Amino acid sequence: MAGEAHGIAHSSGRPESDPARTDRVVRARYNPGPRPPQVASVPTTLIQSDLPGLELIHRGKVRDVYALPGQRLLIVASDRLSAFDVVLPDPIPGKGEMLTQISNYWFAQTAHRVPNHLTGESVASVLPPGANVDLYARRSVVARRLKGVPIEAIVRGYVIGSGWKDYHATGAICGIRLPAGLRQAERLPEPIFTPSTKAAAGAHDENIPFETAVALLGEDLALRVREASLALYRHAAMHAEARGILIADTKFEFGLDGDGTLRVMDEILTPDSSRFWPMDQYRVGTSPPSYDKQFVRDYLETLDWNKQAPGPRVPESVIVGTAAKYAEALKRLAGITLD
Repeated sequence: MAGEAHGIAHSSGRPESDPARTDRVVRARYNPGPRPPQVASVPTTLIQSDLPGLELIHRGKVRDVYALPGQRLLIVASDRLSAFDVVLPDPIPGKGEMLTQISNYWFAQTAHRVPNHLTGESVASVLPPGANVDLYARRSVVARRLKGVPIEAIVRGYVIGSGWKDYHATGAICGIRLPAGLRQAERLPEPIFTPSTKAAAGAHDENIPFETAVALLGEDLALRVREASLALYRHAAMHAEARGILIADTKFEFGLDGDGTLRVMDEILTPDSSRFWPMDQYRVGTSPPSYDKQFVRDYLETLDWNKQAPGPRVPESVIVGTAAKYAEALKRLAGITLD
């Protein structure tokens, strides 16, 4: 799960530093094979954006953020891939387009429940002269510039990942006591809000109890963030389950606008910020296969790597398989095929 910037400090990844790779466009076609089913490919890859004339204010693990007049931002989702808070050297072709399209879908689906950061303006209207509109249009959004809430707002519906490790060791997650005897990947009686810190670049986020979130944010804002996070998760989980996907857990980012309105921002319910499981392959007691970055994480766990930068190269088979999983999640959840 990765955080980005909204003009205020957010957890951020190591920026790409090789100028020769700037704005590189790679034409790629996917061949996902028999599982998951083949879907249309996304033809461009952007490793690092380059928009002369716009002020770059943040380059995160995935997103590049530019300042626009009127307290607005242009947020560009690159195809950089991060895992364990480290940016890996190999991109996933089309990933930024898929992340942006699935986020936009969820923002539209949930706007009646929680306001979001989108202004509704077209990307083409804010790009500098000479910019490749086709490259940026589907991977970028124009957003309000918000004051970021300094925690990661995580909701868990199942006991898995770091939550499973904490539960197995203590019987609790982020200080929330859970029933005894839960098995790995088991559904929780109710979704739980389990915030974490926003770590500095290169560091790892840490799970914190709600009381610590209150100390950081104040009680009123912490309660608002918890309520909004749980409302978003419940809505999305029901929607996804009807389409054959379980959302095991997800992370939200929030910010406050000038009027004090709490808005969900950056990305929402994507394969980078969530754990998606196919219902027909879900089994309690094991870590289910997923439509998200767990495919990459599982590969990295087989390596002798200390989870510190620099990250290892990723084989082509893992890149192609990951791209196919992102595309399949987009198609199943949102009915969107990019081509």
